[in-house]
Amino acid sequence: MLKKNVGGLDRIIRIVVGVALIAGFFINGNPLFLIGIVPLATGLLNSCLLYSLIGVNTCPMNKR
Repeated sequence: MLKKNVGGLDRIIRIVVGVALIAGFFINGNPLFLIGIVPLATGLLNSCLLYSLIGVNTCPMNKR
């Protein structure tokens, strides 16, 4: 299972940006907007591979 390392405001921003980019795909039809799947998935799963690689953790539960 993936370690949770995304939380709080970071999670909300990822979800909002992801939904906005995916909506842009349906409005514009440009497949580049499908990159919104990445921030949406990381926001919903509370886990980011890049954060794991560089040692960043914004999830308050794991800081204890």
